[in-house]
Amino acid sequence: MSVAAHTAADYLWQLQALLPPGGAWPRDPEAALTQTLTPIANELARIDASAVDLLIEADPRQTTQLLSEWETECGLPDCCAGPAVGLTARRAAVVTRLTARGGQSIAYFIAVAATLGFTVTITEFNPYTCEMDCEEPVCDEGWRFTWRVNAASSPIGEATCESDTETPLRWWGNATLQCAIKSRAPAHTNVLFGYGGY
Repeated sequence: MSVAAHTAADYLWQLQALLPPGGAWPRDPEAALTQTLTPIANELARIDASAVDLLIEADPRQTTQLLSEWETECGLPDCCAGPAVGLTARRAAVVTRLTARGGQSIAYFIAVAATLGFTVTITEFNPYTCEMDCEEPVCDEGWRFTWRVNAASSPIGEATCESDTETPLRWWGNATLQCAIKSRAPAHTNVLFGYGGY
């Protein structure tokens, strides 16, 4: 449904229609009374247009002026993915945050990774029992709450002679993926990440 704002001419006509009849209340454009009512009509039209704009701004898919307020309400920019660039991407981030349903299933976490451009699988671990195949990993009870996100290979970084003493000798992984998964993981679980051959 689209709503059109009333114009200054509409408000001027309405203001003049409220005047009593008679020659003391002229309505012609050059009259002093019309010149007095014109700025009032202009301000009423401006307020009317702002009210119509507010209806548009209430929809995050169309917002422009209130986009930063929508982002604040949704906790954006995302601490993992960083700020979205461009009006369309910022609106999409707000809509995604508002319509996200959350979840704890494997499918949910695979979908989270997919929205960031990653194809992953999830491995769950179970405590070892005497009924399990002897090739299964031997895990104690604590592993019941541990799961691993298996992602494609990531570039491996290595320390050089110019690296400072706090730089690891080798490192790999994807900070964005790990942050997004960890921030959504159930609090009682432990998430591991495997890259390449896992």
